[in-house]
Amino acid sequence: MLLYVNACVRKDSRTKLLADYLISHFDEEISEIRLGDIQFPVTDEEFLRKREHLIANRRVDDEMFKYARLFAEADAIVIAAPFWDLSFPSSLKHFFENINVIGLTFEYNEKGILVGICKANKLYYVTTAGGTIFNEEYGFGYVKALAQSFYGINDCKLIKAENLDIFGSDVTAILSVAKAEIDSLF
Repeated sequence: MLLYVNACVRKDSRTKLLADYLISHFDEEISEIRLGDIQFPVTDEEFLRKREHLIANRRVDDEMFKYARLFAEADAIVIAAPFWDLSFPSSLKHFFENINVIGLTFEYNEKGILVGICKANKLYYVTTAGGTIFNEEYGFGYVKALAQSFYGINDCKLIKAENLDIFGSDVTAILSVAKAEIDSLF
């Protein structure tokens, strides 16, 4: 199963356009999580107490962990997130906070070292920007660090299209270059 984590907000999102193009290269079942449709719970003390109780009692089958289970069981993952404020939409950060579940997406070995236990071996991160992405550390870099350190997904690919809103930019040509990059991955 391919998990598609869609953090795109706009109906005419160029990031979604590229992600859909990428997804068209897969033959497997697709499960989409539209982050804009989710009302994530407030991370307050009551929420944390319930979460910790469920995890301590190995109750990862609870509804609270449904997105973590989907993420852990996926064969491959596509994340579509436009470049906003040096990073990505806040809904994606909230998503990651909710799927980081010990015993489901990661665990610690006998030496206390973090071990990823997700099934996926590839993660594709698709993003677009009106200007230049001059620092990937807070967007793709953050996602890649989580994937490799927490989830055990070492093969992380960045697909991006930049400078789409710069006066005089040929948006069609820029997107075509990104599509050719996608084609080269398959």
